[in-house]
Amino acid sequence: MYFSDFNYYELYEEHLTGAEYRKLPYGPVPQKLDSILNQMIENAQIQKIKTEFRGFSQKRYLPLEKADLTKLKASEKDVIDKVIAQMSDWSANTISDYSHKDLPWNVTEDGKNIGYEFAFYRELPYSVRVYDEDDN
Repeated sequence: MYFSDFNYYELYEEHLTGAEYRKLPYGPVPQKLDSILNQMIENAQIQKIKTEFRGFSQKRYLPLEKADLTKLKASEKDVIDKVIAQMSDWSANTISDYSHKDLPWNVTEDGKNIGYEFAFYRELPYSVRVYDEDDN
């Protein structure tokens, strides 16, 4: 979610989800995620399962109803799809390590919220926007 949100903000200068992310030891964590997931479980929208992946225990959430993609703009879906394509086969450790090198996470104090405005100062391979010389 973090990379979808921050990539979208860098590209379009507006929020995708509007979630606030806190800098925690394993990477950026969206605030209120647990309450959102619990509400979705209670509403029978998703099911939480425990599984094993590459020898590690994992929690997964399976959708119980089809997503309504008509609520997404094409630009939102495009950014989400690109993040999924990039990271879908990465382990949690790989994603964590990658997030720790992203400028917004790096410049934020431990335990504090990560400011979206830092997305404009990212460098490759994190930056997703092509800046013209006229962009400041």
